[in-house]
Amino acid sequence: MKVLVIGSGAREHALCRSLSLDPAVTALHCAPGNAGIAEVAELHQVDALDGAAVSALAAELGADLVVVGPEAPLVAGVADALREAGVPVFGPSKEAARLEGSKAFAKDVMAAAGVPTARSYVCTTAEEVDEALNAFGAPYVVKDDGLAAGKGVVVTDDIEAARAHSAACDRVVIEEYLDGPEVSLFAVTDGETVVPLQPAQDFKRALDGDKGPNTGGMGAYSPLPWADPKLVDDVLHSVLQPTVDEMRRRGTPFSGLLYAGLAITGRGIRVIEFNARFGDPETQVVLARLQTPLAGVLMAAATGGLAHLEPLRWSDDAAVTVVVASHNYPGTPRTGDPITGLDEVAAQDAPHAYVLHAGTRREDGTVLSAGGRVLSVTATGKDLTEARDRAYTAVARVRLDGSQHRSDIAARAAADA
Repeated sequence: MKVLVIGSGAREHALCRSLSLDPAVTALHCAPGNAGIAEVAELHQVDALDGAAVSALAAELGADLVVVGPEAPLVAGVADALREAGVPVFGPSKEAARLEGSKAFAKDVMAAAGVPTARSYVCTTAEEVDEALNAFGAPYVVKDDGLAAGKGVVVTDDIEAARAHSAACDRVVIEEYLDGPEVSLFAVTDGETVVPLQPAQDFKRALDGDKGPNTGGMGAYSPLPWADPKLVDDVLHSVLQPTVDEMRRRGTPFSGLLYAGLAITGRGIRVIEFNARFGDPETQVVLARLQTPLAGVLMAAATGGLAHLEPLRWSDDAAVTVVVASHNYPGTPRTGDPITGLDEVAAQDAPHAYVLHAGTRREDGTVLSAGGRVLSVTATGKDLTEARDRAYTAVARVRLDGSQHRSDIAARAAADA
């Protein structure tokens, strides 16, 4: 099977790494990719938002399957162009991707499907914003209705900060604050059958102790030793399957990866948001534990064959990933700095720890930083404590001037396990 992955982040590196280990994959390509992905896949330049260009590349390569990684190409309709060209594609249509592309649309779908979520208001004027903020009170939760690369949400006790974020967006969803731990649960679906993966927890704030500004994610771990053993089944039946059924009822079936961001509240499970693709950095730890070859799972979703898929097999090991970010992230990051120590990780920590690239590029044989989140250092172990130790040992070998990372990823879960 020839597979083409679209994207250039750590999520796509994790996908490519898993696909490269699948004996069914005879050729692996990625566009545009990054310095790390180049070690496991052949890279190609393409405008990831241009459906015609992506389809032409897939045809040129003779791709049997295209996996669209990021949300922006999905919302732009790249999967539609591939399907029209007759290429099996893992990723939802433009209409179905509105589950991520519009928070208001997702709320409407959840209401129709009876999916539990936070009460909310959709606001387009300052007056509506003030009314909603006063209705719910602090902490204020303000979400940009559209795509914002994981940084469109502000949770604050400062009403002026809430107003300022609202004013910077064309349309916002303001909702009640949900207490309790957050969980990310991915599910692969072909529009009818839904196959949940293992849950993970990520860390959105930039600094230890969940302090600092919101980011795209600074680390993650799986499994969740504190979670109810029935969590996955409960979410499948109360959230995932009803949502997929409602999308099909609307004539816009959702095929690909449905990502439910959840809060486990005192009143039960509540959906915080939906994403229409694998999440970053949760993908790094979920795929580290998946033992079933990945290509067959993605192809089954792309071709409507999930009902016939064997149950997924999972490692009992734990996995932890720690994001190494550039100086000043999540503000305007400094780029172009050399990254060293990657060979040391490969030589001394593999196979239990490895580095997945996100914002990197190679120039004259040197790997340079090229974005805000630069690397995801991922490790596995018999439990979270061992996985954490291995991840942070590997992080210490990586040298990037001015870089930052959190030191408490999975610390509480490991201590309580």
